[in-house]
Amino acid sequence: MSERAELAAPFYGSDRPAAAQREAFRNGEFPVAVYGLGKMGLPIAAVWGEVTGAVTGVDVDESVVDTINEGGCHVQNEPGLADAVADLVDAGSLTATTDSVQAAKDARIHVVIVPTLITEDDHPDTSVVTSVARDIARGLSPGDLVCIESTLPPRTCRDVLGPLLRYESGLDADDFGLAFCPERTSSGRALHDVRGGHPKVVGGIDDESTRAATLAYEELTSNEVIPVSDTTTAEAVKVFEGLYRDVNIALANELARFTEELEIDVREAIHVANTQPFCDIHDPGPGVGGHCIPYYPYFVLNWLETPAPLLATAREVNDATPGHIVGLLEGKLDGHGKALSGSAVVVLGLTYRAGVAETRASPAIDICRTLDARGATVYASDPMVDCEGVPATWVHPDEVGSIDADAVILATDHEEFEALDWASVPRSAVVIDTRDVLDEDRIGRDVYVVGRGD
Repeated sequence: MSERAELAAPFYGSDRPAAAQREAFRNGEFPVAVYGLGKMGLPIAAVWGEVTGAVTGVDVDESVVDTINEGGCHVQNEPGLADAVADLVDAGSLTATTDSVQAAKDARIHVVIVPTLITEDDHPDTSVVTSVARDIARGLSPGDLVCIESTLPPRTCRDVLGPLLRYESGLDADDFGLAFCPERTSSGRALHDVRGGHPKVVGGIDDESTRAATLAYEELTSNEVIPVSDTTTAEAVKVFEGLYRDVNIALANELARFTEELEIDVREAIHVANTQPFCDIHDPGPGVGGHCIPYYPYFVLNWLETPAPLLATAREVNDATPGHIVGLLEGKLDGHGKALSGSAVVVLGLTYRAGVAETRASPAIDICRTLDARGATVYASDPMVDCEGVPATWVHPDEVGSIDADAVILATDHEEFEALDWASVPRSAVVIDTRDVLDEDRIGRDVYVVGRGD
């Protein structure tokens, strides 16, 4: 334990009254280390810094650490974050380092927010989390509390991280606390969410871990803190949220495929069905992307022994949806006497969600890859990212009209596309809208809307 940590009373196992411990927490008497300063980690570190005034952020990227220590912010498109980081660094409430072991020695509270990866064969890879846990263990002291915010396969804290921390630190189970406290944030609103956008879930490895973590997060959030039975329950809460959305989106995407056979507006049917209080079907779209929902099913499918055929089928449906979009386009082109192979197709949007510079698992990119594999000449336009690694030629949104396009697919509904000069797009071009945002009257042409039809 460092001299700094020695001056701090234990946070786990404290015999101080709760009110006194809360005041000490707010006064910065419990040094905090936040491990991982990415797009979720930095906002989390900022909020801990706002409340405690005593946070050290840890990251393996020296450029990230240097930027933060200079008062800069490497995470873009997060309202308020750059100003918050600059103010916290200026006040001495937030510093950054690459030395995770020293940060662990200096801290009483350890917050882990690094990614759980997926291998090429879709198995959960917890190596980043366990690597951080080993570093924490080298600096772990009796009375410390470890809070895991990274999404994990259920039972990871109980079966992997708890034993690892005990073994590597040489401490007994009741010497330190371990709690799973999952982040529940969305890109583009991270600070808002961390400060209290959603109730905070807390589950400890024992009752004292739950108590200590609940106390800390009640000071951090303006929302409710919900203690659950244990770490595995808390892990399941976060994973189940993602599973629900993946399955629900798969249902919507499958229902959208009935549009032509039933000759109805499936989106209308979904909207009206949802007026019944026990029905909440999502909207169909081009598929599922991002760093969460497409991956969480594998935290169950390829981690637990119990079969989960519904989750597997939902993944298959959502993974196949970009190909279905291309199939729709092929049918529309065929109706115009054109073949998909050799056609020029403009894909509007590459990121998985509007306003977010994130392309991981983006269905828009799968659409581009499928079009390319089917022989189309692909152009892609996105105001936030370029075409690196995508089989397409990047086009500025203002220059889309310069392409002699046979078809246009709106895959991501960025605001910038609202100003698109549709008058310059060839009148013969087939237009497919996967997000139901294009107004036929405004753009002056027919549009095929996924789930709504022509």
